[in-house]
Amino acid sequence: MQLRHPLLWKMAVLQVCACLLLVWLVWNWGLKVERNTYFLEQPDRGALAAYAAEAEQVAASGDREALERWRLALQRREHTWVAVLDEHLQSLGTTPLTAEQISHLTFMRKLSWPMSKRLEDELPYVSIAFAQHPERGRLVMQLPERLLPPGLTPWTHVFTHGVVPGLLALALGLVLYRHVVQPLNELRERANALSAGDLAPLASSSVTRRPDELGELARAYEHMAERLRQSLQQQRQLLRTLSHEIRTPLARLKIASESGLPPEQLEQRLAREVEDMRRLVDDSLNLAWLDTEKPRLDAEDVVVASVWEALVQDAHFETGWPLAALVCELDSTCQVRVHLNSFAQALENILRNAIRHSPAHGVVRLSGQREGDTWWLVIEDQGPGVAAGDLERIFDAYLRLDGTQGTGFGLGLSIARRAIALQGGELWATQGAAGLRMNLRLPAANV
Repeated sequence: MQLRHPLLWKMAVLQVCACLLLVWLVWNWGLKVERNTYFLEQPDRGALAAYAAEAEQVAASGDREALERWRLALQRREHTWVAVLDEHLQSLGTTPLTAEQISHLTFMRKLSWPMSKRLEDELPYVSIAFAQHPERGRLVMQLPERLLPPGLTPWTHVFTHGVVPGLLALALGLVLYRHVVQPLNELRERANALSAGDLAPLASSSVTRRPDELGELARAYEHMAERLRQSLQQQRQLLRTLSHEIRTPLARLKIASESGLPPEQLEQRLAREVEDMRRLVDDSLNLAWLDTEKPRLDAEDVVVASVWEALVQDAHFETGWPLAALVCELDSTCQVRVHLNSFAQALENILRNAIRHSPAHGVVRLSGQREGDTWWLVIEDQGPGVAAGDLERIFDAYLRLDGTQGTGFGLGLSIARRAIALQGGELWATQGAAGLRMNLRLPAANV
């Protein structure tokens, strides 16, 4: 199931992940860095272990005086306190431990423990067991000042608790900018270009392929720009066509008025030219209305054979085309769910186009079959047909193919396709057995 507001969830997940990472850095990695600054380096541990090995070697000889000399020498060399103790924490040298020194034994630390000064700013005491026989004794010494780990410096604290979280916040900002602000900037630039008259599409942009709200916004913009491109193209086409088509009959009217024709012939000429101009204007306005307004048409159940019969009678009366040549192979069971007037107009435009391009004694045939929830209707004539490359072009407005017969303006099929599309149907052309075949797919009636 598709989530609502995917961009919101992306932003929420991104911020939650950033917060969790920041917490991990502060409480895990930062703490680890802080603690590592309190541990002895490996070479220092080795040096202290070597002292314990020397003490074990001297103590093994049993010479308490020699052990005492060695202890005092180590104290002077490291400037610290040193003691060599047995398993009962008694001195193995000649100098016994004082009560204060014994109290220090409570806070002895192993080499692997963290080292830091106590609250009284006193160096820690380290206990190192003998290497060969740890049960026999140990070396205890106050950690020399030179070996004390530096601990957490102010700069380390700034880095772990300031620089790293700041870099993480900067990275989060860059990700948000790239994911949100950058597409918005691109849309803003395209909107500014659109206001300046640049109607270039966004089809090559990755923004239109995003599945979130920004992708929906980009696709809505592209749809708007496409509608503007189509409207502008139609307006230019309409102006060019009307300019050409209206100038021609006006020129003929001027010539006819100056030719000295008899009144009857002049009246007939005027009526024909005016009717052509009226039909051109009506068709152009109808096409523009279908394209720009996208009207919502109320559908009803319509019997296709009844509509065809009415149209055939009108065509027979106006053109003299024989009724026997306008064949319908459908019965009353063929019912579609359409808007009656627009469907009748589309069917009439197709029928008149077929009659206009059919030879004398040709046959125009309506047939069809039901396919699930739709009806597939076919209107086939016996005219010269259309080349395969022009089967789609014949639906372009104001297009008249070279060599075609008739005096139409190239609007009938364009209006028919738009009217059928508004009702959820399809209209396309194919090559028939003898001429052109017009295919309609329309929703079937609920019967």
